[in-house]
Amino acid sequence: MKNLALTSPDIADGERIADRFAGQTGAQTPRLSVAGVPADAVELAIVCHDPDAPLPEGFTHWTLYGLPPKDGEIDVSAGRAGPNDDDGVGYVGPFPPVGHGVHRYYFWVYALKAPVAGTPTRRDFLSEYRGEVVGQARLVGTYSR
Repeated sequence: MKNLALTSPDIADGERIADRFAGQTGAQTPRLSVAGVPADAVELAIVCHDPDAPLPEGFTHWTLYGLPPKDGEIDVSAGRAGPNDDDGVGYVGPFPPVGHGVHRYYFWVYALKAPVAGTPTRRDFLSEYRGEVVGQARLVGTYSR
């Protein structure tokens, strides 16, 4: 597994996500940057997941496929937005239940040696493309209401 780094000028690793990226305040899509993309990567994929959501498998906030495999700020408009667990596609901001405590939001980037077909769910993507991952990194933000 190659080294890959994921950072954001909008989210500090381990810190609270600003309200402007949350579900109740407009849910701006945070900017992400990647470094160390392996030479054998043919595309990048992004997944944002809240394992603390009170659901059996947490809550997927974002899936994004087909991103160019290059270092620098990720142009999210260059990818294919996939399904989230809010019955939509694209990014949906943090919106944990009031009083449920601090939730962690894992932003993952995956460097893949094969392109992703279509726009699978997070579960299907992780199952079907696990053998194609040549690098991965994560950034974790927190949020509570």
